[in-house]
Amino acid sequence: MIVNRIGDFGLAIAIFAIYYFFQTLNYSVLFALAPAYTETIIPFFSLPINVLDFIGFFIFVGAVGKSAQLGLHT
Repeated sequence: MIVNRIGDFGLAIAIFAIYYFFQTLNYSVLFALAPAYTETIIPFFSLPINVLDFIGFFIFVGAVGKSAQLGLHT
């Protein structure tokens, strides 16, 4: 159950970040706006990280946790 919650948390962070930066969850709008954010950098725990990398990492964490893949398997 804990592994599944880590996946939920990662996916929730990714969805919140998508909505915060893009103001929508509509795929067609997201894909149209994504090229405008290729150079956008945000601080994450005092480290500069690209917005799209941040979102992609947490989507990946969500997928790994929800499917119990390597690193989050028991």
